[in-house]
Amino acid sequence: MQARPAVIVLAAGAGARFDGAGGHKLAQELLDASVLGTTLRHAVASHLPVVVVTTPALADLACRHVASRDVVVLPAVDSGSAEPVGMGYSIAAGVAARAHAGGWLILPGDMPLVQPSTLIKVAAALVDHPVAHAQHRGRRGHPVGFAAELYSELVVLSGDDGARRLLSRYPVAQVEVDDPGVLLDVDTEADLERLRAVAAEGQQDPEATLSPRN
Repeated sequence: MQARPAVIVLAAGAGARFDGAGGHKLAQELLDASVLGTTLRHAVASHLPVVVVTTPALADLACRHVASRDVVVLPAVDSGSAEPVGMGYSIAAGVAARAHAGGWLILPGDMPLVQPSTLIKVAAALVDHPVAHAQHRGRRGHPVGFAAELYSELVVLSGDDGARRLLSRYPVAQVEVDDPGVLLDVDTEADLERLRAVAAEGQQDPEATLSPRN
């Protein structure tokens, strides 16, 4: 049986644009969990393997939702460590931690409205395509998926560009989903307040709530 793709939840960024009080944006309350906790709940509900790439400050929060063996802890961005940092390095660390997966879905931890069904659909697209991403009403969003054949390129990523160069080098399957959450992230306190309102009402309207992720 072919191995299933793994969901790599990226939660190692500094969240520097967040201007709210009370710590990191991923630790902010969202209904009965946190921003990161809600993202992880949806990822786990997809029944795909999940690995979280995070920092010491958020490791305990991640471990409330996934097993400690599924948490990869990197040095904090501002820790002064000589270790490489950036989105690319986070992706590489997550891929290396699940080297035998049937592919990898990259999901930012600040996108808590992405639904389990969306993760499943993007994972399914990797059977026939080297790269796939979710989109809503023709607008590209997350997660972005990479097939197992790209392991050697993913595991050496570094810097802040993530895997963008791979998107330009390989054919990309655009997976249309009825899930506005694929466009929505939390960068500022205003984003968070709007997100709380949307979550409380059980509605998702990208035009009226959060600014879509570029």
